[in-house]
Amino acid sequence: MRLRFGRCVFDSGSRELTREGVRQELSPMAFHLLELLLEARPRALPKQELHDRLWPDAFVSDSSLPRLAAEVRAAIGDDAKRPQLVRTIHRYGYAFFGAVTVEGVAPLAAPAGCRLVWGERQIALVPGENILGRAAEARVWIDFARVSRHHARIVVEPERAMLEDLGSKNGTFLKGQRIAAPVPLADGDDICIGAAVLVFRTSTGRGTTETGTAA
Repeated sequence: MRLRFGRCVFDSGSRELTREGVRQELSPMAFHLLELLLEARPRALPKQELHDRLWPDAFVSDSSLPRLAAEVRAAIGDDAKRPQLVRTIHRYGYAFFGAVTVEGVAPLAAPAGCRLVWGERQIALVPGENILGRAAEARVWIDFARVSRHHARIVVEPERAMLEDLGSKNGTFLKGQRIAAPVPLADGDDICIGAAVLVFRTSTGRGTTETGTAA
């Protein structure tokens, strides 16, 4: 797998990462972390899942994963305070959300005009993962009672948008029905999270698609 993102090229075959053509020194564990995040993109990986996959038979301190993430960011030239590639999801995990091109394959564009309408507000959604919840870093910030910090997410893909509950206590509802698995969204769908009612809209007004931010 040879992937290009930002100023970097990641080659899983040669186990090499370059930035602006210069080979970056990464420890084997940091390289594996970057590989896991790239493979899962744009899905956020929980800390426990990362621990289980990076250190399946060992106990490590809680600081081990943040140290690897810092090593990855230093190698790819990302800034933890203003991330463009790797995002920290507070008390949850990490996600690779930057644009990635598979070398030799044209990049796919996400559908245009995906947004959430919340009362008079219109919240544009970005390609990839859009977290909905009470966490300050959530793209769709919903500071209501009965809403979890990382309550749900909308993943915007080139041809569709998928809504998924993230194990919230009070559930995520699509068109009045509580969802138990990822489901596709269509223009005009109502999404209920706590007392918030959000309407998913697309510029085409048809089919499935992506994206949203509500506060």
